[in-house]
Amino acid sequence: MSAIHPVILCGGSGTRLWPVSRKVMPKPFLPLVSDETLFEQAVSRVAGDARFAPPMVVAGAAHADLITAQLGQTAGARLVIEPAAKNTAPAIALAAALLPVDAVMLVCPSDHHIADSAAFRAAALAAAALAREDYLVSFGIAADRPETGYGYLRRGEPLAGGYAIRQFVEKPDLERAREYLASGEYSWNGGIFAFRAGHLLGELAAHRPEMARLVAEAVAGGVAEGARFHPAAAPFAEIEGDSIDYAVMENTARAAMVSADMGWSDIGNWAALADALAGEADEGGNVVRGSVDLAACRDVFATTDGPRISVVGLEGVCIIVSGDEVLVTTREGAQAVGKLPGAVNQ
Repeated sequence: MSAIHPVILCGGSGTRLWPVSRKVMPKPFLPLVSDETLFEQAVSRVAGDARFAPPMVVAGAAHADLITAQLGQTAGARLVIEPAAKNTAPAIALAAALLPVDAVMLVCPSDHHIADSAAFRAAALAAAALAREDYLVSFGIAADRPETGYGYLRRGEPLAGGYAIRQFVEKPDLERAREYLASGEYSWNGGIFAFRAGHLLGELAAHRPEMARLVAEAVAGGVAEGARFHPAAAPFAEIEGDSIDYAVMENTARAAMVSADMGWSDIGNWAALADALAGEADEGGNVVRGSVDLAACRDVFATTDGPRISVVGLEGVCIIVSGDEVLVTTREGAQAVGKLPGAVNQ
């Protein structure tokens, strides 16, 4: 059985974790949950396991040196430098075009936290088996609360090791999210996928022919430079960007999912980070990093890289001090941090 090829996507600016995550040093490259950065965790999750090939990383030029530094001595790793940010479908297609047609690719975001690596690898093997049968496979994350910030996958007919996807559902309101959770038919869409490279490119050509053509041109005209590959900029610039969900997954007749209960979080905002660090919480549910004093507080997340934070009598808030910036938000308001002027106008 040929090895599974991890493809790690390093896109996005991580503005919802401003002010710690900034354009020059965004979320994937920060040690948010452990001493390793989220990107380092994504690499090490499949390292030293012969069932997985060395990773291929797809990223913009701005972070290429950061990635090379954090890859360290990872043997055989390759870095594909996107000429422009065009969302996930072209990024994944670039990787697919650089792999053998029968290679199974495991597409992973660089900035998610997964607590249980063994469960992740087990789900990856199940997904790869379906991908070899030319299913396009999503990881369905076990939903444990009525979350409105994620898309959902509705399970259909059982398949070997997984399920057909009956329906892709956009982010719901709270009432519908509660219905989804109660029905037991829905999982969160975790943004992790397994594809056979040639089959993915075939589906892209069927549903987004212009994108497929321009990606092929960008790869054909590209230049290899050691472990780095630079696709041709001119054709890539013409691509109309789109997510893999919209471009392919919601259009294919071969969408499948594997269920994964692996302690997943997209660390999508400060409240999500607080949840991922719940194991460190005190009896009041408070999580602190750095010099923080709390009195009569509940469910407070506070982190500082310098000045002391002192809080009295608050509940359900996140307080972040980073350099010369201070952010205070309710847990509910944390989704909107990326829209603040400080985050937008860096």
